[in-house]
Amino acid sequence: MSGRVGHVVIFAPSPVLTITVEDHDGDVAIHLHPGGQGVWQARMVRALGTEVTLCAGFAGETGAVLQHLIRDEGFRLVAVERKEGYGAAYIHDRRQGSRRVVADTKGDSLSRHDLDRLYGLTLREAIGSDVVLLSGPAGGGVVPADVYRRLAADLRTCRCRVMVDLIGERLDSALQGGVDVVKVSHEELLADGRISSVDVREIVSAMHAIRSAGAETVIVTRAEKGLLLLDDEGVREVVAPAMQVEDSTGAGDSFTAATAAVLARGSGIEEAVSLGAAAGALNVTRHGLGTGELSTIRRFSEFVQISPYDWQRPPEVRITPAQLSDFIRRG
Repeated sequence: MSGRVGHVVIFAPSPVLTITVEDHDGDVAIHLHPGGQGVWQARMVRALGTEVTLCAGFAGETGAVLQHLIRDEGFRLVAVERKEGYGAAYIHDRRQGSRRVVADTKGDSLSRHDLDRLYGLTLREAIGSDVVLLSGPAGGGVVPADVYRRLAADLRTCRCRVMVDLIGERLDSALQGGVDVVKVSHEELLADGRISSVDVREIVSAMHAIRSAGAETVIVTRAEKGLLLLDDEGVREVVAPAMQVEDSTGAGDSFTAATAAVLARGSGIEEAVSLGAAAGALNVTRHGLGTGELSTIRRFSEFVQISPYDWQRPPEVRITPAQLSDFIRRG
């Protein structure tokens, strides 16, 4: 990465209070942390040594607790606070090793007045920053989808570099406003109906459609497979070594945040996605969401390979042991 520190502003309309119950030597340990897409992204941006500002809305008791927790982590926070109402929160039980959802609430919608304040504060903080990352709310009804169209358009008018990690109507709206970088997963493309299968040719067609709709660069992550990158240079495949999975939650947010952080420091898109792929791959080895060590991520990024996508490569064929035995038996 370049010697510049860089500055990323994250639009996070509804952070989440996360309460996790874990086993501690036969006893119960209860952990409270700030979470949600924007917070996890902010945590990774800061881990990579890039300055980050979180622009967020908070409501009620959970919102008051969240603000203290976020500031205790050392983040620069620009907050719109409502004393009344309910904020997003969840309780997960991990005492058996996997996550079991005990309770989950997406929180109340932002009022028109509060949304106007958050919109204006985000514009104020974004002007002069290096990258603005638009993240989604915990629930679909927290902010109207059209906010992302207006915000993307106004940010670009102010010559801000805009990156989005959104799905559905929010992605469609942001594309109407125009964005520099879109990150989406192949599962999200399936859920949105943009593709009907995981065939790479269909994924690439969807990437071209997203680019035509208003994005300069499109990135599609594909779980353990290499991610695909599309820009003026064409389609490239970015492959990181597969790691042993402890917890895959938040790997996509780590990738997005690391990519934004490196772009904010003045590096090109290939260096950014290399470090992003390394951060996402390493995040699955940890329990902490959006966490990692810069030195480890940088060294691991040396194993990430980027190459033009080989359209002539034969499709991957998977054969089960039973099919193989039957094949041998029949000669």
